[in-house]
Amino acid sequence: MLQQSDIQSLFFLGIGGIGMSALARYFHARGYRVCGYDRTPSPLTDQLREEGLSIFFEDEPERLAAYDLSPKQTLVVRTPAVPEDSRVYTYLREQGYDIRKRSEVLGLVTRSMKALCVAGTHGKTTTSTILAHLLYQSEIGTNAFLGGVSNNYQTNLLLHDSSYVVIEADEYDRSFHHLKPYMSVITSVDPDHLDIYGTPEAYREAFSHYTSLITGALVVKKDLPFELRLRRGVKCYTYAIGDSEADFYADNIRVKDAKIYFDFHTPTETLSDLRLGVPVWVNIENSVAAMAVAWLNGVSAHELRSGLSSFSGVYRRFNVHVHTPHVAYIDDYAHHPQELRASVESIRRLFPDRYSIVIFQPHLYTRTRDFLEEFAGVLSRADEVILLPIYPARELPIPGVTSDALLSRLTSRRKQLVEKAELVQTVADRIHEIDRPVVVMTLGAGDIDRLVPALKKALLKA
Repeated sequence: MLQQSDIQSLFFLGIGGIGMSALARYFHARGYRVCGYDRTPSPLTDQLREEGLSIFFEDEPERLAAYDLSPKQTLVVRTPAVPEDSRVYTYLREQGYDIRKRSEVLGLVTRSMKALCVAGTHGKTTTSTILAHLLYQSEIGTNAFLGGVSNNYQTNLLLHDSSYVVIEADEYDRSFHHLKPYMSVITSVDPDHLDIYGTPEAYREAFSHYTSLITGALVVKKDLPFELRLRRGVKCYTYAIGDSEADFYADNIRVKDAKIYFDFHTPTETLSDLRLGVPVWVNIENSVAAMAVAWLNGVSAHELRSGLSSFSGVYRRFNVHVHTPHVAYIDDYAHHPQELRASVESIRRLFPDRYSIVIFQPHLYTRTRDFLEEFAGVLSRADEVILLPIYPARELPIPGVTSDALLSRLTSRRKQLVEKAELVQTVADRIHEIDRPVVVMTLGAGDIDRLVPALKKALLKA
C-alpha cells in the first residue's frame, strides 16, 4: 500500500489518538512493524499493546534506541496533537526520518480503494459508523477507519476483502484535503477550529475545495450555506428530515416505548417503519445520510432495515449508562455548541418530565473563547449545569477565558463550577436532594470520560 516499497516499519507520534490508533492497527494487520509514542497511557493504548504494538510514554528520544528504526525503512506518522517542541518529534526530524501527517497517509488508503468519506462539523463519527455498519453487515462489505469505537464491533477499524473503505473526513488543519473520496457525505459546515481557519468564510471555503476532490457522488444536507465545486460528471444528492424536496428524506417520525421509528424515502422507493437502533433524535438525520450512501452503493432495502435496527451506537455518542425509574445517565462527546444543542434537545425529547443536570467540560481555550455566548445559551436550557475547568489539550491558557467566565453567563436555575476530583460526590449528593426523576448528562471531548465509570457506579446506587 505504501508508495515506498522499502518501508518496513511505522512509528506513530500520538498513537493513542482515536484516528491514529485505527491507522496503526491497519498497518499492523497488513504485516508492517508498528510502534509509537503517546503522552499518557489510556484504555486504547492498553488495547494496542495487547494486540502486539510497542508503545512508550516518556518524551525521551533515548527510548527509540530499543526499536532500531532505520530512517530509510521507517515511515513516521504524526498528529498535530503532538507539540512541535516534543523531544521525540525533534529528534526524528533532526535524524532525517520521513515524517507524514496522519491525513497524508490516510489519503494513500483512499487511493487504493473506493473511499466513502463523511465530512462535516458535526455528526461525522456517528454517520460514518452507521454507514460502515450498514455496509459491513451487507453482502457488499467494507473496510472502515472510524473516529470512535463502534459498540457493534468494539473497535475503530474494520477490515474486509471489500473494495470499499469508509473514512471520517476530518476538517481540522485541512486534513480532508489529502483524501480522494469516491463518494462523500457533508453533514454541516457550522464554523469551528477558528484557531486554524481564522474566519467562518475560510472554514466554509475549505469544504468548497473538498467537494472538488470527489470523483463519484456527493450526498449533502439540504440548504447548507457553502459553494459546491463538483467535477464534471459527479452527481449531487440532498438529504433532509421532513422535506420531500430532498432526494433522500425521513418523515412520519414517531417515538414509541422510548424507540424511534420513521419512514425513509429514496428517489425510487420508500422504506416504511424503520426502527433506529440508538433512539437519539439527531441520529435520524445521521441515519438518512448513511442510508443514502449505502443505498447508492447497492445495499438492499432488507439490509438497510436490519442494519439500522441492529446499530448499537458509538462509544461516547449518547451512551445510556443508567436508566432506572429515578435516574438516567447519558455520556456524550459533544463539544461544539451545535452538538451540545442536539444532545440537550435529545434528552428533553426522550425524558420530558425529568429534572435535567448537564455536566460540561469545555474543550480548548480558543473554542471556549470563540463560542462563549453560544455555549452559555445552549447549556442554560438545562435545569442545572455543572462545569469543569477547561480541558486545554494542545493549547496554552488565554487570559480571561475560563470556565468561570462561562459560568457567569449561564441562566440556569442552579449552576456551579467544580474540580474533577469533586464531581462524582457532588453529583451523588445532588441526586439525593431532588425529589423527582432525574436525567444526568456528561458532555465534552477532553478527559471527562475517565469519570464515567465512577459516576455510573454512584448513580446506580442513588
